Amino acid sequence: MWLGFMNGEPLCVWMMDEYSAMKGYNVPGVITGKPLEIGGSLGRGDATARGGMFVLREAAKHLKIDLSKATVAIQGFGNAGEFAHKLVTEMFHSKVVAVSDSKGGIYRKEGLSFDEVKQHKMKTGSVVGLKGTKDITNEDLLKLDVDVLIPAALENQITGKNAGNVKAKIILELANGPTTPDADEILSKNKVFDIPDFLANSGGVIVSYFEWVQNIGGYYWDIDEVYQRLDKKISKSFWDTVETMGKYNTNPRMAAYILAVDRVAKAMKVRGWY
Repeated sequence: MWLGFMNGEPLCVWMMDEYSAMKGYNVPGVITGKPLEIGGSLGRGDATARGGMFVLREAAKHLKIDLSKATVAIQGFGNAGEFAHKLVTEMFHSKVVAVSDSKGGIYRKEGLSFDEVKQHKMKTGSVVGLKGTKDITNEDLLKLDVDVLIPAALENQITGKNAGNVKAKIILELANGPTTPDADEILSKNKVFDIPDFLANSGGVIVSYFEWVQNIGGYYWDIDEVYQRLDKKISKSFWDTVETMGKYNTNPRMAAYILAVDRVAKAMKVRGWY
């Protein structure tokens, strides 16, 4: 059995040591998110956002959107949101025009430099108030006329009340549960390509799985191999979802659910659990 944690390395170390003591031998694979020195995996820190970027790249291919000319708004500037800003700029040269945190957001039509925003937040504790930007609310950010909207904060941010005002072509859900069921129906009707959280933000869990695999084998991959394997696995999941969308004439979330349930059902059938 393995458990994954996005943060809390000291806790991971303690839990691994305690379990290993009970077993009488070292069991690094019992928990993931460990420091590199005791069996952690390279690529763990930005895995959620990087996995999301791979999915975004494939979605842009599917929708024939040029990400180098795309504008992006990111709600949330924690681990996922911060790395999303950094990576969408580095990987695709997209223009991030708005970001936010728990205290509010900022907007600049000409674009926001990642380094500038990060340094300001480190200095002041918030992205709000950055020189040369317009202060906006988290609600305002969701309604901006951008190509890509990345909710990377709290759940239930896009609801039946505001979904009709979303102008983005793609929503990349890096937060857990940012979209309510009634909002999902509205977005689908308005032809917004909403990539569900359990596909878009699965990079963190995938690299946790990679960590476990490396612990079991006792062989550790370099950073390029981690990223390549993540890219291959999550990109395939995206295109499997697109294929299922076409097969059942449904939206990305329902297609992803169909895929997930079908895989579990097949495994149960093979084992005689039906």
